[in-house]
Amino acid sequence: MDFTPTEEQGAAQELAAQIFGDLSTHERLSAAGTGTDAELWKALTSAGLVAAVEETGLLGLVLVLEEMGRTTAQVPFAATSVYGLLAVAGHGTPEQRERLLPGFRDGTAVATGAFPARGGVRTDGEGRLSGVAPAVPWLRDATHVLVAAALADGGAGCFLVETAGAETEPVDLTAPWRAGRLVLDGTPGERIGDSGTYAAVLAAGRTAFAGLQAGVCAGSLARAVAYTSVREQFGRPLSTNQAVLLRAADAYMDTEAIRVTAYEAAWRHDEGLAYDSHALTAAWWASEAGSRVVHAGQHLHGGMGADLEHPVHRHFLWGRQLDAYLGSGGEVLAELGQLLTDEGETA
Repeated sequence: MDFTPTEEQGAAQELAAQIFGDLSTHERLSAAGTGTDAELWKALTSAGLVAAVEETGLLGLVLVLEEMGRTTAQVPFAATSVYGLLAVAGHGTPEQRERLLPGFRDGTAVATGAFPARGGVRTDGEGRLSGVAPAVPWLRDATHVLVAAALADGGAGCFLVETAGAETEPVDLTAPWRAGRLVLDGTPGERIGDSGTYAAVLAAGRTAFAGLQAGVCAGSLARAVAYTSVREQFGRPLSTNQAVLLRAADAYMDTEAIRVTAYEAAWRHDEGLAYDSHALTAAWWASEAGSRVVHAGQHLHGGMGADLEHPVHRHFLWGRQLDAYLGSGGEVLAELGQLLTDEGETA
């Protein structure tokens, strides 16, 4: 395994760090409230970072999403990359790629996903979808939504739906992800890929959002370290207290565990190796460890951490949202256990 970024991946990460650092500031996020930062989204697409996802691969996306997570940037970058660019580029027909990818690359089209499949949406076998997806992140910004719909054989398929032809209602999530309720009633959907596409998109999504969680945790921890280094108690910085040091050290180790498991899963994906169990492992760390880290970040701020306007609170909200997105820790652990059992039986 070699997680060393390629020249292209490193350049994309550096550019992302610069753009997110310059534009996704606490002041701009506070001004945006729960809305999407249109200026930041334009800057990212104009710089070619969205389009570059196809070239830099899943590991390149994870690296960029780390930088996004550090600043909790309010743009649909992760959703469009996973459910638009990577899904269509990897599983679409040549005609679909030619027609759909240009819009996702330049940001004029925004994708999100009604994932994972929980039986709420079904297809009639002719591409018409019916059912409800109760909370789809970034739906209020999306022009397209990739819907995981139950098939007649008990599996799940991926269908791309134009949001203009569906009923949507605003929904508030823990994190300000511009979510919505998607209601489908015989709504036409365009099939993307085959019977294996759903599992592939879900695994890629879990890996990508684990990378996002690594950044969220790193940002939360960085704020806690900075705060405890200058906040004094009994005449000395809080960071000199052993309990504070140990709590921060545990948070650092948890953050590194999320990062390295996401890197490994993404690297295996890009190398064409089996990585289903690795994606689940990254998702488990992102859920279980991610929750611990953002709680620690808020706790280490003491009373300031209870201030809803403090920057660290935003990391807390994102970390808690990512804790459950695409499967909670218990769900993905059970899925991982079943996968390993099945692999053992067939070995």
